[in-house]
Amino acid sequence: MAEAAIDKLRKVLELERAKGFADSAVFGGLDGYLQQSFQGQVLSSNQQLAAAIGSLPVEGYASLAPAGRRRWLEGLLAIMDDCAPPARVLAKAGSRTAGSSSPSAAAVKKRTKPSAARRAPQTVEQASLDSPISVLKGVSRVTMSRFARLGVQTIRDLLFHFPYRYNDFANIRPISQLVVGEEQTLLATVWSAAETTMGRRLKGSEAIVGDETGTLRVIWWGQRYVARQLRTGARVALSGKVTVYRGQRQMESPEYESLDSDDLIHTGRLVPVYPLTGSLSPRIVRRLAKEALDRFADEVPDPVPPALRQRLRLWSLPYALRQMHYPDSLETAQTARRCLAFQELLTIQLGVLKRRRAWQESGRAYPLALSQEALDGFLSSLPFALTKAQRRVMGEMAADIGREVPMSRLLQGDVGSGKTVVATAGLLAAVASGCQGAMMAPTEILAEQHYRTICALLGNGRESVGDDGLFHPPYMEKPLRVALLTGSLRDREKAAAQEAIARGEVDIVIGTHALIQAEVAFPRLGLMVIDEQHRFGVMQRAALRAKGESPHVLVMTATPIPRTLALTVYGDLDISLIDEMPSGRRAIKTVRALPDERDEVHGFVREEVAKGRQAYIICPLVEESEAIAAKAAVQEYEHLARDVFPDLRLGLVHGRLPAAERDAEMRAFRDGDLDILVSTAVVEVGIDVANATVMLVECADRFGLSQLHQFRGRVGRSEHQSYCILLSENPSQEAQERLSIMETIYDGFRLAEEDLRLRGPGEYFGTRQTGMPDLKVARLSDIDLIEKSRAEAARLLEADPSLARPEHRLLERQVARLWERITAEVS
Repeated sequence: MAEAAIDKLRKVLELERAKGFADSAVFGGLDGYLQQSFQGQVLSSNQQLAAAIGSLPVEGYASLAPAGRRRWLEGLLAIMDDCAPPARVLAKAGSRTAGSSSPSAAAVKKRTKPSAARRAPQTVEQASLDSPISVLKGVSRVTMSRFARLGVQTIRDLLFHFPYRYNDFANIRPISQLVVGEEQTLLATVWSAAETTMGRRLKGSEAIVGDETGTLRVIWWGQRYVARQLRTGARVALSGKVTVYRGQRQMESPEYESLDSDDLIHTGRLVPVYPLTGSLSPRIVRRLAKEALDRFADEVPDPVPPALRQRLRLWSLPYALRQMHYPDSLETAQTARRCLAFQELLTIQLGVLKRRRAWQESGRAYPLALSQEALDGFLSSLPFALTKAQRRVMGEMAADIGREVPMSRLLQGDVGSGKTVVATAGLLAAVASGCQGAMMAPTEILAEQHYRTICALLGNGRESVGDDGLFHPPYMEKPLRVALLTGSLRDREKAAAQEAIARGEVDIVIGTHALIQAEVAFPRLGLMVIDEQHRFGVMQRAALRAKGESPHVLVMTATPIPRTLALTVYGDLDISLIDEMPSGRRAIKTVRALPDERDEVHGFVREEVAKGRQAYIICPLVEESEAIAAKAAVQEYEHLARDVFPDLRLGLVHGRLPAAERDAEMRAFRDGDLDILVSTAVVEVGIDVANATVMLVECADRFGLSQLHQFRGRVGRSEHQSYCILLSENPSQEAQERLSIMETIYDGFRLAEEDLRLRGPGEYFGTRQTGMPDLKVARLSDIDLIEKSRAEAARLLEADPSLARPEHRLLERQVARLWERITAEVS
């Protein structure tokens, strides 16, 4: 019976080929013929043939272009030749050879062997976790390319491509008890199924199904192929919401599945909902994920040591994977997620703690100390009193740099909280101990600002003594020299600075990436300060670190770090927090404004400028984009200069300006030569302009909370009242919530937590340089799991620092594999 069916199919395929792949060999098309006449026992007895037919897209043969139809059909014929009995192959080959009744054995072999392009790349026995997903049934090159966009290329990738939610189709009801508006499943018989036209042009499928309690109309919008897949008389499961149309209940575009299947994956259970891309079908993802689980889940090595798994009562990894993809209940799905999240976080924690150990054991640092007399002299020379938070952090740093173990500390505090003063005290300790200190900033304008600030701090308010940067504060035993090294220096100036640094004549060097050039050598680098650390890539920071044998490292950031990130991304750093602002600062008034209030807002800006103040106007994009309704800084600048503020002095900066031009504009604004600076987000990490009192943010709904807070921190640097005005066009509900939070919360750390909750770590930083690995299942809200995984990682490394024990080798390999993927340093 099977052979007869295959012969008939062969004839149909050969006729289809003769008709030019026009889908006209049989009435109703090839898809209908395959569905109605070529199923069941025929395919179950021939897995290779079943896989070839199953490789058709869900939409069927009819959806393919002629070239695609030809490739699929020729491949199927080749497989049928390969599967046919030898006598039949010989006879078929003979019938195709003109004038010859017995072709050569070579000719037969050539005809019956499928081409390499058509054969499966690996057999089931050869397939492994690292095999491409093409080893699964019905995966075409197009499907592989679609999965690749999701980062899924191997079986392992697919197993760890988790659903982000589940449709609860486990509630099975007869037709008479279906409830309008609820997700539910019914088991029914297909009475009829046909393509139909919905409206004027849209075509889809319509079916009538029934059970012993009644009948129901089911429609699929725009899915004509469904009608060809629903055979009259077939038993199916349908899952989805019930709606009402013209007084009659119906189901619209439900999931469907044949009840001939031993294991339902689309209906009748908790059905996984996966991240998708392009035209990748949810049904394909579910089917392939289920096949991968059935064939390969037990092969996934479990890196968590058995003793630890037993002590924490964690599920085995294969079982957790199965319950994560196809859970028995929502409770088991949550348990599976926590088991997998713990393993993921444990890997991250081991990585950051191993990195911390490696840094601390990489060599001996120079112990640095500033005498109490010198420290008191420095503090008394300042024109302001330190806050309690600054004094506390200064003490934490002094304790660290006084040891031979290299310090690795993150100093975080809001804009204007006084981080530079703390860093200067550390740099003075390096000089007092016979070493050099270095500070690296991400931009020339910021490096120049640090240079001016430190010179003023050391010169008792004067920015420099002579042209050589030489200072002799009364509290220091000997004079010290401060130098600025940036890429824009003339070659002669740069060479002179580099030679002075190499001879040890410069005590404190402040610069940009020019500090990491090969020509710069530090004889005794004692302390390295890195400002706005997430702005630097891994090679830049590693190169500066390599300038000293094992210098102490102080990382500064004005971006508040939420607690969960402090335990993961920055888990190898000790953290100091300046959570107190200097006294006398006035709160920045923050208000939202709508587009119809723009004229009023511009009038307010003009009033502030008339008082002698300055203003920022921020726009999110450099060029217009149809996809994002945002103002372009260039066009906004032209509009403002021409139509709104023609009598005022306006400047423009954005990321596409050459660095020299951008810095020149920002210097002009700092020096009071401009009234208004129109800018993109490049001023987020910018210079201090005490006279600026207005921060106007256009399209504020396009920015995150932390970024808006950084903008707000550009003003409010003096005794004058400052304002932050948030203009938005058509903010979404989530954006309205974000802007409302800005009006009521001024604490940067509370805003950081809210921002992380709303947008996640990648969007939070706006850069991939954070070194944060993509979390596949763990969440940064899993604070208990983060703390537990950190404690267990510390315990494992205490007992086995290199993870060399047999029970730890899988875990060590997983840690190594994860950290190879991270393209920027964590520390």
